[in-house]
Amino acid sequence: MNLSKKLPCAMGRLAAAALLAGMLSSPLVWAGPPGSESPASDAARFPAPGGNEIGNWIQSIHRASREHSYSGTFVVSSSSGAMASSRIWHATDGKVQIERIEALDGTPRTVYRRDDLVRTFLPHVQIVKEERREMPGLFPHLPQAESDAVLRHYRAQFVGRDRVAGQEAAMIWLKPKDALRFGYRIWTAQASGLVVKLQTLGMQGQVLEQAAFSQIDFDAPPTVAQLMAQMDDTRGFRLLTVPLAKTTVREAGWQMRQAAAGFLPGDCYKRKAAAVPDTVRMPPLQCIFSDGLATVSVFFEPYDAARHAQQPKRMDMGATQALALRMASGETWLTAVGEVPQETLKLLVDQIEPAR
Repeated sequence: MNLSKKLPCAMGRLAAAALLAGMLSSPLVWAGPPGSESPASDAARFPAPGGNEIGNWIQSIHRASREHSYSGTFVVSSSSGAMASSRIWHATDGKVQIERIEALDGTPRTVYRRDDLVRTFLPHVQIVKEERREMPGLFPHLPQAESDAVLRHYRAQFVGRDRVAGQEAAMIWLKPKDALRFGYRIWTAQASGLVVKLQTLGMQGQVLEQAAFSQIDFDAPPTVAQLMAQMDDTRGFRLLTVPLAKTTVREAGWQMRQAAAGFLPGDCYKRKAAAVPDTVRMPPLQCIFSDGLATVSVFFEPYDAARHAQQPKRMDMGATQALALRMASGETWLTAVGEVPQETLKLLVDQIEPAR
């Protein structure tokens, strides 16, 4: 896996949406000063919510995306200086959710996602890559987190109100309980419950990455039928279906000695690389680990001395960190990518070993 190619088009959970491709409803509206931007000064004004409130809040996030159709433009920026803007169209009829995300910077790329079916249009090579997989936590969505899991590793603090992309928004601050994960500030539109802005914060409270709508429109949203017709129109493109099988860490031949930093193994996906050109090739195995909010993807592939010896072992793209190494067996090259500190990546990969 080439880190220099992977990270610019990923930039973590948020920019993956920007280049590959609601939170808070009425029960949790509170009073606060407009334009509140400083969690340090405002945190004392608002009590920390309890588990039930956080549970309701999280549910309202996912309910918002099922209930609202919209279009808009969002920008992802990183403390490393990287920036990407994307146009998004999201449609729902209450049963089906479909969206189109078009990268406005860099290599042309348009991603359609209908439930778990993902099609990536690459016009510069006239290829459409199709695979079935979940894409959790891509802006403006967040992972399907349980409140208990979130509160196990983060403290929630309601901060105040702000205005983002013309939307009155409420802000919550999720502060990590240790140095093994980053914090988050999340703005949600009070009218719709959609996430309109999200910041990933370093240990000193500095902004490592930000994703925010610069414009959002609910007045003339796309329809499910319109986006489905666009998604299914592959004329002039070569359609490549990437065989993808869902599995587990152990079924894939690996195991964790013990849980690392609260990150537990989730789904794994096996890809068959045959018939897939290098322009869209990915490592054959990807496993996802999560603490309930932050995620780390670990990619496994056969070690290739000619290719991997020249790759950087660590990379920093603001909130997104990457660590690559050769496993002790010498036969496997492992790459861990996630919005967590380097120390957390090291703790995680050190616990991975071949299954016995």
